Amino acid sequence: MRAKLTRPTRWLLEAFLIVGIVITVQAWRTRDAASGPVPPFEAMLANGQPISPARWLERHEGSATAFYFWAEWCPICRAMEANIDAAGEHWPILTVAMQSGDARQVSDHLSRRGLRWDAAIDAEGSIARRFGLQAVPALVVVDGRGEIRFVELGYTSEMGLRLRLWWAQNTGN
Repeated sequence: MRAKLTRPTRWLLEAFLIVGIVITVQAWRTRDAASGPVPPFEAMLANGQPISPARWLERHEGSATAFYFWAEWCPICRAMEANIDAAGEHWPILTVAMQSGDARQVSDHLSRRGLRWDAAIDAEGSIARRFGLQAVPALVVVDGRGEIRFVELGYTSEMGLRLRLWWAQNTGN
């Protein structure tokens, strides 16, 4: 005769199974994502200023930072705007407007949405490809030495973003 599992034990096993599935799916989705040092690129910000990871990291020397890939046509990206804004008050976040038009179009979009982001223009998706990303929203968290610590695809909560940045700050220097 087989022993029957108690309800709390069954719930615990089901929770472990769900967490395992989520972790496995996330690992599969980010399998091509960059690791190690931030990939180099040259881009223009929506305000017309040039930017590169080296310039960005130098400006925020020793601080964990994030690269947030978004698109103006992405509804999940719109849902994350408040999270990026809130975390960006305390952490440096360079946003990358992927396939969202030229500098004027991205600047107009940011103005309409009331966003004051530093937004690199990635009209053709070439920056995203350097990071091994094929979808938005995507978040790449980097430690103070410029090493990639986390890559996330899909929605990220404000708390999740802040915790990843905190972890990168406190384990990467």
